[in-house]
Amino acid sequence: MEDESYNPWSVVHLVFEHLADAGLHPVLGATGHPGEPAAELLRCLGIRPDPQGDQRLAEQTDAKLAELRDAFFGES
Repeated sequence: MEDESYNPWSVVHLVFEHLADAGLHPVLGATGHPGEPAAELLRCLGIRPDPQGDQRLAEQTDAKLAELRDAFFGES
C-alpha cells in the first residue's frame, strides 16, 4: 500500500470541527506554538507528520543561513 499524503492542518481542523460540534472547545498551542501539539495529535491518529510543513524549521534554517553568511561575508 502506498503512503498517502494529507495536509496535516486539514486533519487537525477536521478533528477540531468534530469536537466543536460535540460542544467541546479545544485549544491547541495555548502555551506556545501549536505545531508540536498538532503533530502529537496526528501521531495519535496514526498519521506521520511531515516536517517540511513546519514553519519553525524554515525559520531555523533561515537563521542558520544568515549566521553562515555573516561568518563568511560579514553581512548582517
